[in-house]
Amino acid sequence: MAICANRPPKSLRFSDHYHFLRLLSNPTRPNYLNLHSGGLPNPHPLSSHDSQHLSALSPAPAPASADPDAGIRRLCVRGDLEGALELLDSAEGRRLDDDAYVALLRLCEWKRAVDEGFRVYSHISSSSSITSLSTRLGNALLSMFVRFGDLLSAWSVFGKMVERDVFSWNVMIGGYAKSGFLDEALDLYHRMLWSGARPDLYTFPCVLRSCGGVTDLIRGREVHAHVVRFGFSSEVDVLNALITMYAKCGSCATARNVFDGMPRRDCISWNAMIAGYFENENCAEGLELFLMMRNLSLEPDVMTMTSVISASGLLPDREFGKGIHGYAIRMNFLTDVSVHNSLIQMYTTLGGLEEAEKIFLRQESKDIVSWTAMISGYEKNGSPDKALEVFEQMGANNVVPDEVTIASALASCASLGRLDIGTKVHELARNIGITPCTMVGNALLDMYSKSRCIDKALEVFRQMPEKDVVTWSSVISGLRINRRSFEALSYLRQMHVDVKPNSITFIAALSACAAVGALMCGKEIHARALRSGLGYEGCLPNALLDLYVKCGRMEYAWTQFNILKEKDIVSWNIMLTGYAGKGRGDLAVSLFNQMIEASVHPDEVTMVGLLCACSRSGMVSQGWEYFDSMKRRHSITPNLKHYACMVDLLGRAGYLGQAHQFINDMPIEPDAAIWGALLNGCRIHHQVELGEYAAKHVFELDDRSVGYYVLLCNLYADSGRWDQLARARRVMRERGLEMDPGCSWVEVKGVVHAFLSSDESHPQIKEIHAVLKGLYDRIKAAGFALPEDQSIAQMEASKSDIFCGHSERLAVAFGLINTTPGMPIWVTKNLYMCQNCHSILKLISKLVRREITVRDTEQFHHFKDGICSCRDEGCWGGSVG
Repeated sequence: MAICANRPPKSLRFSDHYHFLRLLSNPTRPNYLNLHSGGLPNPHPLSSHDSQHLSALSPAPAPASADPDAGIRRLCVRGDLEGALELLDSAEGRRLDDDAYVALLRLCEWKRAVDEGFRVYSHISSSSSITSLSTRLGNALLSMFVRFGDLLSAWSVFGKMVERDVFSWNVMIGGYAKSGFLDEALDLYHRMLWSGARPDLYTFPCVLRSCGGVTDLIRGREVHAHVVRFGFSSEVDVLNALITMYAKCGSCATARNVFDGMPRRDCISWNAMIAGYFENENCAEGLELFLMMRNLSLEPDVMTMTSVISASGLLPDREFGKGIHGYAIRMNFLTDVSVHNSLIQMYTTLGGLEEAEKIFLRQESKDIVSWTAMISGYEKNGSPDKALEVFEQMGANNVVPDEVTIASALASCASLGRLDIGTKVHELARNIGITPCTMVGNALLDMYSKSRCIDKALEVFRQMPEKDVVTWSSVISGLRINRRSFEALSYLRQMHVDVKPNSITFIAALSACAAVGALMCGKEIHARALRSGLGYEGCLPNALLDLYVKCGRMEYAWTQFNILKEKDIVSWNIMLTGYAGKGRGDLAVSLFNQMIEASVHPDEVTMVGLLCACSRSGMVSQGWEYFDSMKRRHSITPNLKHYACMVDLLGRAGYLGQAHQFINDMPIEPDAAIWGALLNGCRIHHQVELGEYAAKHVFELDDRSVGYYVLLCNLYADSGRWDQLARARRVMRERGLEMDPGCSWVEVKGVVHAFLSSDESHPQIKEIHAVLKGLYDRIKAAGFALPEDQSIAQMEASKSDIFCGHSERLAVAFGLINTTPGMPIWVTKNLYMCQNCHSILKLISKLVRREITVRDTEQFHHFKDGICSCRDEGCWGGSVG
């Protein structure tokens, strides 16, 4: 059997020699399809030279009117379809013999002449009754229609055939398999058996490929039994198909048994087994088989090399990959573009961008895969700018991108925040007609979500014809990062109807729950994950840990942390950050010591959490000690975030001069966050002059972040500098800077309720206002002055109404109404808490004897008996920590 070196092991073909003998024995019989691969190869027409030679040997053509059948056959031999059709039209109303029709149909099939093929079919239908067709003519029609991809017409012809032979069944099975209707192809195979037709050598490769495509091991084993029963267990083509089927179904051991039991093997046999190991992530065994192949002096072909090179990229050893590269050079495989492409993919997978660039630049002939491999390689290795450069070069070379190229380019746009380029790529995808592709739709979703164009992302989502689990996970995650967590959870409920969530979906949903403090909803999602068998997959345990921490339930978080079988650095960092947010520096330090004892090496995030915990707890000396030990003990070079934490540590403790000097002594240029930390310290300790100096530096570096203006306004308001505060607010208006509307969430009986500032739409809003009024009256009756009882000038200049919104008061009142007495109330807020709300909630907690916890954008405020855990430092402003 002839073996083609550049065909994959799963695309085995029939023997060209066998096929040619069939043509000689029956020149009018349509050719077999490539049933094993599901493909439809050319029907091997005679060359023009052979046609001329046969014409010379043939007798002189008779007049068309004398014998149109013979005339049509001669014209078809010459490849003159137009002349043959003219002769056919002249025989209107007269039925030709089957040989003439078959010759015409085969020529139409070879030339992919769809319209002409239907003309011939129409002539057959009109010239005689077509309630039944002969086997030969029916097979020719089947072969042509399947080649055209018209399964409906093929099925119609199939039903009109008086008798069907094995070829008829093989053509239909192969046509359905090629079109992706694998279950239907297998159903046809069983119908074939029921009809009494006996499968042949060409039936089983296609049927086995269909079993592998649907990964149905049970049906695959059944077909294997049929192979043995019908006496094809020694045929190389069939055994190769068995190897591929078992490998696709994940049964490499059975595939190897078939391979070892083969009486003879060809190169495709070796390729199928080697590729099967690689596809099932058994790279070591696949490479071992490759070496065995070489030891037996069997020469690999191009498909062997591409499989081995691709597998080498999955190993952590770049030197081994270079060795395979050298072997490919010695064996002269670099003349093939697919080998170049595999090498580029291997090196980019291993992080060897320089080697990949050299191969790409030296590549004389580049196809779409070459460009895509380089673009994808840059994007996945953190060089999205270079990826877009190559994408632009690709366009300049008039290479039309495919869906993988477009997806990689969009991912690069998302990484760089280049909405302008991403929009152009979207337009290009629309022009070349690949926007319906799910991969492209998913990439567009991600790009628009990360570019803060969530409405555009939702438009893309709604227009996608097919949505997979990645699609749903992307839209849920996109809504979450665009602070529309309620909608994210709504989409999760819709998703359960159509698609089964995976661990990534659950992680995105848990993040949405954490954002709004939906603890009970998060627990339900965790229960679903456990029922799905995904509870401990990937980052899901850490996502649950993060949910408990952000909901302020450190006792739950600690329990979850302790039951983790494997604690990675992320697990420790989440707990450290949780203790920092609660102002428990002592517990953070204790946890850090446990982490060191467990031989877990801290990273940059660990040190940020630890320094932040020291800052919130006033542990100045410990904070200095940990900062000094970063480089010396842990080999961590402090970055801007660590310096910001130190400035915050000193500023909160009142060491403002020392904090200012610390900034001046920094070995790197301070950013806006560092000056913002100093500004926050000045706000806490009412140091207006130094605060204005810090604000000047902040706005030189970042004049678009609203939070820094909030800090400055807080400083002015607390110091009674109403003119300066009015000026700062005027600057904000001139620059078009606005705070998001204040929104607070409270979860009651498993349902999350949202309260917007000045929103009167809640069904219990009248009762909520009545409860608040009653609480205010009780506060005054107890002899406490409401913080809002201030002068009109102060009220006009106060930043509370615009920077806070007081939405947390509505949420707390709702919680008081709808929970039993003594139950703690947990509220999550999207903005900072103002001083007025902070003071009022302290008094409410004392009056109603309830524990009230509010998580704002900065930290947790745990109110109990009129005291807040932040020691009154964290209200209506905050640090960068």
